[in-house]
Amino acid sequence: MKSYYLNDWAESKLEGLKKDFEINDTDLEGVNIVLASYGNEGYDGSAEVLFEKDDKLYMVGGGHCSCYGLEGQWEPQETTWETIAHLYQEGTFGTDRYSGNSFRNELGEILEQKGLIA
Repeated sequence: MKSYYLNDWAESKLEGLKKDFEINDTDLEGVNIVLASYGNEGYDGSAEVLFEKDDKLYMVGGGHCSCYGLEGQWEPQETTWETIAHLYQEGTFGTDRYSGNSFRNELGEILEQKGLIA
């Protein structure tokens, strides 16, 4: 499956993610990034990362105001694709009005590929 690096990480990809979260290769051992998006406009920043490891799905979210960045917020939470599909279909997951961290279209493509939405 294709890895999506979006918005502020579109060019820097994994290296940008590691730098912004202040993590290293050890933190990402065995990880397959599915979607990583970071928007940092104005005074706010917001990031979402979905990754698979050992046949499980994890989600990491982070945010900040102008005073800080994403440092210290790498705290993966186990989730499921069904939960992500629910957040997508019933909520606004993947949209953003403040920091430029929109990834709804790409998330929809992933969920379609997995057969979770039509």
